[in-house]
Amino acid sequence: MAVRPDGKEGAKRMLDTHRLKIFLKVADLKSFSKAAHELYLTQPTVSQHIHSLEQHIGIPLFDRCGKEALLTRAGEILYGYAWQIIVLHSEAEQALDHFQGKKSGTMVLGASTIPGEYLLPGLLGKFKQAYPGIQVAIRISDTAGIVNQLLDRVIELGVVGARIKDDRLQYARFIDDELVLIIPRGHRWWSRNRVGPADLAQEPFVIRERGSGTRISMDHHLKKAGITPERLNLIAEVGSTTAVKEAVKANLGISFISRRAVEEELKAGIFKTVPVERLQFMRTFYIVSERKRAFSPLVEAFVAFLHRKS
Repeated sequence: MAVRPDGKEGAKRMLDTHRLKIFLKVADLKSFSKAAHELYLTQPTVSQHIHSLEQHIGIPLFDRCGKEALLTRAGEILYGYAWQIIVLHSEAEQALDHFQGKKSGTMVLGASTIPGEYLLPGLLGKFKQAYPGIQVAIRISDTAGIVNQLLDRVIELGVVGARIKDDRLQYARFIDDELVLIIPRGHRWWSRNRVGPADLAQEPFVIRERGSGTRISMDHHLKKAGITPERLNLIAEVGSTTAVKEAVKANLGISFISRRAVEEELKAGIFKTVPVERLQFMRTFYIVSERKRAFSPLVEAFVAFLHRKS
């Protein structure tokens, strides 16, 4: 074991994958208690692991002044490397298991909001039935964020709602999706069967942030119909599908959103979809990967599984 001049353990212990996984969980949840709950550990145990990691590095990784545990600049630097270490460690284990004819290990996947929250959980449940020994980590972000994580090798595979052009990436068609215009119960359009494109400019809109697949697709289809997105009466730009739905429920505005995300609300009569004349908002979800990077055995099996389900 590598030992530092002061007698403490060196980089081997500092970068132990178990501690790094705890560090990443605290960073993602911004909470020691929430991380402890998800990891089935006590909060003092989580705190001790983070404290030991900080002692070996010699600098705080989290700012503990507020209610949330936020990464310091040093923590942000370690965060990206920690994910790469976890992914590489998992790939090595998978390669050795594959050599022995086994499928095991951890997959680190990325997904934009709609596939990450409404598509992949059910598919991963079925995939784990075939490979019960595996573990899966899903990192949810907007499409641009998933692409960045893929190129940084934080994740090995992504499922996104739009294509971002980059010669380092390759896309495979996965499944189609439809964006629909939703209005809340009691809206003045509730009795209408359709609206015209010109009507859109008269209503307040809540939309996803730039970089999300939903926003990219919405802007693309509106421009094809001769409607510049700037003509919309934008009152809020939010960072998640859940935030869009809550804003529409609160009568802050109307929105374009994936039909998959509002199936329950449509059945309950909370929302209604209103077709827009001459507009059909169809898009495709894509499996995105790094062009020159070979899949690990486990991810290769998962990609084949996804293609069978598409």
